[in-house]
Amino acid sequence: MSNEVLAKIEAHAEEIAALGPSNEKLGRLDDRAAEILRETGVIKMLQPAKYGGAEAHPADFAEAVMRLASLDGSTGWVAGIVGVHPWEMAMCDARVQEEIWGSDHDTWIASPYAPMGVLRPVDGGYVFNGHWQFSSGTDHCDWIFLGAFLGDAEGNPVSPPQVYHVILPRADYTIVEDSWDVVGLRGTGSKDILVKDAFVPDYRVVEFSKFMDGSQPREAGLTNPTYHIPFTTAFPMGISSAVIGIAEGALAAHLAYQKKRVQITGTKIKDDSHVLYAIGNAAAEIHASRVTMLDNVRSFYDKAARGEPVTLAERAQSRRTQVSAAWRAARAMDEVVARSGGNGMRMDNPIQRFWRDGHMGLAHAIHVPGSVFHVASLTSLDVTPPPGPMLSMI
Repeated sequence: MSNEVLAKIEAHAEEIAALGPSNEKLGRLDDRAAEILRETGVIKMLQPAKYGGAEAHPADFAEAVMRLASLDGSTGWVAGIVGVHPWEMAMCDARVQEEIWGSDHDTWIASPYAPMGVLRPVDGGYVFNGHWQFSSGTDHCDWIFLGAFLGDAEGNPVSPPQVYHVILPRADYTIVEDSWDVVGLRGTGSKDILVKDAFVPDYRVVEFSKFMDGSQPREAGLTNPTYHIPFTTAFPMGISSAVIGIAEGALAAHLAYQKKRVQITGTKIKDDSHVLYAIGNAAAEIHASRVTMLDNVRSFYDKAARGEPVTLAERAQSRRTQVSAAWRAARAMDEVVARSGGNGMRMDNPIQRFWRDGHMGLAHAIHVPGSVFHVASLTSLDVTPPPGPMLSMI
């Protein structure tokens, strides 16, 4: 199916690229862009076969996201995030999977995972309240994963903190319109979410630690190695792949623009050795980002297929690889964009949108290098960091 997805993306390539300005103007994906994503099957690549999914190799999913992002950053970003949620849902209670996909295999699930709400235990489940930011693609989703802290009987977070993922239907939450006014990835519609006194049955609540330690897919009885790669490899993969794809799109737009460009000095770009060096170097760097990103996820898939456990040091190195690949691609993108001249920054030139989208993607919390590089270095020295924020996404 992966080749079929890429073939379908190619069949719609011109239309996906042409919808970029419309996505940005709407502040969410154009309905036609969402329709194309459904037609390509990219969102179902990691979905269980029982519900029409492909259970594809995660590297194939990453490649599809990169290609989409190279055509339009927002479309690739939404695919990279919304497309990971079926992977997680495959590990959840069979009752909620049936609620979501039983009558429609094309139902999309939004997020965010950041714990911005509190669960108050009651008979049979929880009462849930909170306010979340950054729910990408949420207008086209009918269910949502939301991060939460477990609370006590009064609704105060317990100590030490316990983080859960909570699953809600569209009727139980509110999308805050006009809450996504940013410089890049405007077309993702990554709006705020509000939940007020929603009752959540206990089977729609999962401990985050069970995704992190790999016990959740084992208890779910999943056998496909795709579902046994670490959460901190799978979730960032879609986001980092989108940034790399955006850099590829910027490079392609730059090359298309430079082919016939003559600088104000009268020098043709194809005769400017300085620009040609920058193009060659940037192309090599962006390609290296792609290769290391794919090699990273393939190594974890192979490890899962062999039934081998994953160490904290390996997870930290995986995160370091993802973060460094995204930054490397974005820095390379900067080099070619800076050599596109003032006309490259005109709003009718896609170069400027790729540039804004790429830097917005780099600002995502998953790409903050500080603690990731810190933990990767510590674990490479056989030092185990203490529990806490430093390990929150390792």
